[in-house]
Amino acid sequence: MTHSPFRPFETHLEEEAALRLLKAATDGADDGELFLERRRSETLVFDDGRLRTSNYNASEGFGLRAVRGETAGYAHASEISEGAIGRASATARLAVGDGGGTLAEAPVHTNRKLYADTDPMGDAAFPVKVDLLREIDAHARGLDERVVQVSASLAASLQEVEILRPDGARYADIRPMARLNVSVILDQDGRRENGTAGAGGRHGLTGLMEPSHWKSAVDEALRIARVNLEAEAAPAGVMDVVLGAGWPGILLHEAVGHGLEGDFNRKGTSAFAGLMGQEVAAKGVTVLDDGTIPDRRGSITFDDEGTPSAKNVLIEDGVLVGYMQDRQNARLMGVEPTGNGRRESYAHIPMPRMTNTYMLAGDASAEAMVADLEDGIYAVGFGGGQVDITNGKFVFSCTEAYRVKDGKVGAPVKGATLIGDGATALRHIRGVGNDFALDPGIGNCGKAGQWVPVGVGQPSLMIGGLTVGGSAV
Repeated sequence: MTHSPFRPFETHLEEEAALRLLKAATDGADDGELFLERRRSETLVFDDGRLRTSNYNASEGFGLRAVRGETAGYAHASEISEGAIGRASATARLAVGDGGGTLAEAPVHTNRKLYADTDPMGDAAFPVKVDLLREIDAHARGLDERVVQVSASLAASLQEVEILRPDGARYADIRPMARLNVSVILDQDGRRENGTAGAGGRHGLTGLMEPSHWKSAVDEALRIARVNLEAEAAPAGVMDVVLGAGWPGILLHEAVGHGLEGDFNRKGTSAFAGLMGQEVAAKGVTVLDDGTIPDRRGSITFDDEGTPSAKNVLIEDGVLVGYMQDRQNARLMGVEPTGNGRRESYAHIPMPRMTNTYMLAGDASAEAMVADLEDGIYAVGFGGGQVDITNGKFVFSCTEAYRVKDGKVGAPVKGATLIGDGATALRHIRGVGNDFALDPGIGNCGKAGQWVPVGVGQPSLMIGGLTVGGSAV
């Protein structure tokens, strides 16, 4: 399957006409842009011994924005034409009113390339992908006679973006994405438990389809399911917790990361609002949001406003030093944009969003931190979670966790939830591990109805005094 490159100013409309309409919409505005996008995606799901889902989606369109003060006018359409852009221009213009704004300078261009611009969907023919999923299913069933269900999926997409600003500046990016997931269910004496593993990033499918990769994913999914078959009911109460490295950084993302996005802090609705320059975490805690890591799921060459992504320090040695900003909120707060203006698609307005959010390593070993637990939980896998941005309160469910007593790791526990608030949890960090790791490339983040791919990471952490929800002791 081959496609010509997305060149909307050659195939859909004249750049001069688009620029004229964009200038009409943003005359007297503070900011604005024309965002054009083409996106194609393919998903195959092999479930319960057969190909259950095979989807191919293609879409294209534009969004036109005009910003004046705290107000933004936005209009979008799936038709890229001079007529559609003209109608959108008139609609977005309503937010500008009588004008009076000064158009912000265009973002600086970057020649940096963080990922290849090849189409991951073209890495293998459709029958080859189906055969691979069938092989994964057979391999998993052959490793353990207790396997009663296997679900394996391949997903790939290509997003092509063009951004035009009122001053004529243009930005283009081609963003690949690929992912493989494996889930298994084991049945032992009527008890069923599942395990899931996966990986992905801004690269092709080829590496994910290598036997060395997918077999290790099957092994990991089986390992987690076997652990859960032996799990006991989780205890309940306030106790110390050691979090594993890598994917458990999703707790950091939810409980802390959202609270450090610029819009929540400008409006004063974040638990971290007004705390710039103050100590908000234990000494030794440094948190970054970094969109510049090559091939990572959350990375972007530039954000959806054209600002180059950056390695932004948010908390440094326990002190709050920065927020994640898009252009509008940065201007209103009197700071520079940080490359975090992201949107789900052309049909969505940009807002401050995370990219790859992680905590830097310390000097403690995970083994030593676990050995210091008198009565607690060692949590190495997480599922879903929720957070209230206004107070930072969070609830997270553990998918793999163990009871620890007198420094000894005991039986796995099932049904454990971690409850607390981000600000308190940061201050109660008692140990930062030397085993930093990023997640395998499976994260998605939701905000205001928009979903974008993200990454997380952290070393092992010891946090004191978290509430563990489970069964009464």
